Amino acid sequence: MTSLVKWILILFGLISVIANIVIVCLYSGRLPKCSSKPHHVFKGKHNERSAMFADLSAEEYLQVRDYMSNQKDLNISVNAFTKPSGNFLFLIDLLLPMKADALGYLDNNKPKPVREATAVVFYGTLGHIKEYVVGPLPNPIYHRDVTVKRYKEELPINARTVTIGEYALIFKFINEEVFTKLGKIVKESFDVSKEKTLNGFEGMPRGVKSGERQTWISFFRDLSGMYIHPVGLEVLINHESTNASLWSVKRLLYNGQYFDSVEDLIKQYDAGTVTKIVYKPVQNYASLKPRSKPTGLSPQQFYAQGKRFSVKNNHVMYLEWSFAFGLSSLTGMRVFDIRFKGERIVYELSVQEAMSVYGSITPGMILTKFLDSSIGIGRFAHELVRGVDCPYAATYIDTFRYIDVSAPHRFRNSICIFEHNTGRPLRRHFSDFFSNSYGGMVNSALVFRTITAIGNYDYLWDFIFYQSGSVEAKVHATGYISSSFNVDGNLKYGHQVAENTIGNIHTHFINFKVDLDVLGVENVFQTKDMKFMNVSLPWMPERYAMVPQLVEAQLKTEKEAALRYDTKTPRYLHIASNRTNRWGHQRSYRLQVVSFTGDSLPETEPEEKSMSWARYKVAITKHKDSEQTSSSLYSQNNMWTPAVDFSKYIEDDESIENQDLVAWVTTGFLHIPHAEDIPNTVTVGNGGGVILRPHNYFDEDPSIHSPDGVYISPGSEGNCENNKMACLTEDSCTPIIEPFTYNGFEGTMKFEERRKKRPQSQS
Repeated sequence: MTSLVKWILILFGLISVIANIVIVCLYSGRLPKCSSKPHHVFKGKHNERSAMFADLSAEEYLQVRDYMSNQKDLNISVNAFTKPSGNFLFLIDLLLPMKADALGYLDNNKPKPVREATAVVFYGTLGHIKEYVVGPLPNPIYHRDVTVKRYKEELPINARTVTIGEYALIFKFINEEVFTKLGKIVKESFDVSKEKTLNGFEGMPRGVKSGERQTWISFFRDLSGMYIHPVGLEVLINHESTNASLWSVKRLLYNGQYFDSVEDLIKQYDAGTVTKIVYKPVQNYASLKPRSKPTGLSPQQFYAQGKRFSVKNNHVMYLEWSFAFGLSSLTGMRVFDIRFKGERIVYELSVQEAMSVYGSITPGMILTKFLDSSIGIGRFAHELVRGVDCPYAATYIDTFRYIDVSAPHRFRNSICIFEHNTGRPLRRHFSDFFSNSYGGMVNSALVFRTITAIGNYDYLWDFIFYQSGSVEAKVHATGYISSSFNVDGNLKYGHQVAENTIGNIHTHFINFKVDLDVLGVENVFQTKDMKFMNVSLPWMPERYAMVPQLVEAQLKTEKEAALRYDTKTPRYLHIASNRTNRWGHQRSYRLQVVSFTGDSLPETEPEEKSMSWARYKVAITKHKDSEQTSSSLYSQNNMWTPAVDFSKYIEDDESIENQDLVAWVTTGFLHIPHAEDIPNTVTVGNGGGVILRPHNYFDEDPSIHSPDGVYISPGSEGNCENNKMACLTEDSCTPIIEPFTYNGFEGTMKFEERRKKRPQSQS
């Protein structure tokens, strides 16, 4: 081949490449960018009065903190590393307004409720806990002690949550009193050195009776996903005293054998009477780093004609829906004043508690019963990863919290809101007989979400708003299972999921508060179900057939309406108004519980009182502002004498006829860990929830008025008038993509004190 021919071929190739680039660019230019402004016209305006439900701002947190620290008679520290022997301002959170005051302000132009905060102080010097109401906000000028008013008794200091300051002392104690003294043993067994350590994971509750503060700590390899790398060492420490110099090691477990002291373990280890654990390096099977290289993007969602929802401050509007929202440090996600077509359906829908009871033969897990609101469910709502935790194009919202810190922390993008095509129609019918037509509607719903990473588990919390007038509260669990070292007898309590690793059986119970207001606050609780009746056929009286028949009842008192999990409950549960729809039926909303719970803890167990809400699939109570939550900050560490015992809400057996009613709904699932939980539990099948569904509330399905409806008749297949899908090609556009950012590690717990000036708001 001559050099001329080569140059001609090279030139031809360059011309081809340039031509293709030009063609691609010209074609791409035909697709306009999707509109950032919504085409949807919103009905009504954002309700500025919803701000009374808004979380405290960073400025309000600082004002409360500074006001409390300036009260010299309280002698309070705001240093997050305050020792247990000091007085520490642990928590500042919004105090919700009284319901009657809130409704008067929302509906009747009554005065705006005074904005106040709750401040929780751990008084190590005095041996008790105090809760204060601080107000008004902004610019507080008063505080009052409400501890006894709320809980009918003083709160003992050992009911407190373990703080950052106490954790720092525990880690120091473990290092000095256990690892240093066991230097030879932990080196030979676990390869512990100055550069390499073990991580601890606590069992709870901390003891077996009120007043105790003794914690079994199980140790794990210092690897990502440590929760499934147990090493076979567990230590019981007594830290009842607020004076850390009085703490002690009570017991140890090494490779299934108990020892009375560190010295006892050393003596028997050196004497050769202990079955030794021989260190062996392992690959980190808990790592979540992808084991395959990415090959492309998964399907993405975008808004071709702009978002059909709007967020202003803490208020959301979406098609016919509107609601206010907040995120409590203790209980997590909550929404208020949920309205459909302008009518309030729900006053409050909120997460209350997440509880797990574990089984094991080893002490770190054998008594473990986690009550997450005592640690803080909302506290651990970190930044959501765009495109993974929520759709990339979702709207993301920052939150601020003040719990176990020195200044309010900003958690970027910790709530997301998005409209979601569920991938299945909300309704549809293809008519094949007599006349031909198709009618259907995409199931497009609004999702309000946060995710909380509480220790090993991550909970996905969704409130979903459907165009049929239904609302769903849903939870899914993922993250790491808790595990224990494989010793004799442990296979009764789970499955082996890795070398020397048992995934321990456990329950997940989740409690929601559902304060439905169906056409006002005077409601009744009704049940409906079916039974087969032997019925004589009208045209053939001598012939009988078993025919399903409707069974209805109205329950009158709180005890009647406390529907236990261990009894058969009616399938249809309704909060109803005495007003009727066009067809003469009482307008109501149905509570449809989706649950796969295990058994609740037997009531004979002394700890059960702290989780008595788990007895009930649904419990209906008369609304009281004094019965705000089903659990409390203090339930975990004083399970035997809990500050809030939910069963007492039912004991007075008040009438629930024509009253303001609250439904307390418990859902969840039983988890028997298996090999596929390594490295992470998946969300598929691991969850539960409750759906609030209109039942004779309307005269027809309200979604028939949705602009998303599609109707096709013969000859109109390409007509866009009743079928927007037919014109989708004309409305194509390229999405506007926000740049990917992630700041989620900013709000993680730090156990080492940083020297700095007086703390200000952190971001």
